[in-house]
Amino acid sequence: MDILYLMILCSVSLAAVFLVIFIVNARKGQFEDDESPAVRILFDSGEIKDKKETGNENKKEIEDNNKFEEKSE
Repeated sequence: MDILYLMILCSVSLAAVFLVIFIVNARKGQFEDDESPAVRILFDSGEIKDKKETGNENKKEIEDNNKFEEKSE
């Protein structure tokens, strides 16, 4: 019967730890953006890279890479 009390104490303690971790992460904003990771898979990887890059040099490199890919096909 003593082991039953020990197991109940351990399970309640573990549940309390997980609850505290969840509350801390929820306050930090960990769970605010739940839509964009699911939508991100729908976009082509080239489109995402184009949006992230802002410099003119990077655009020239992308254009050169696109020309190379067109020639290789």
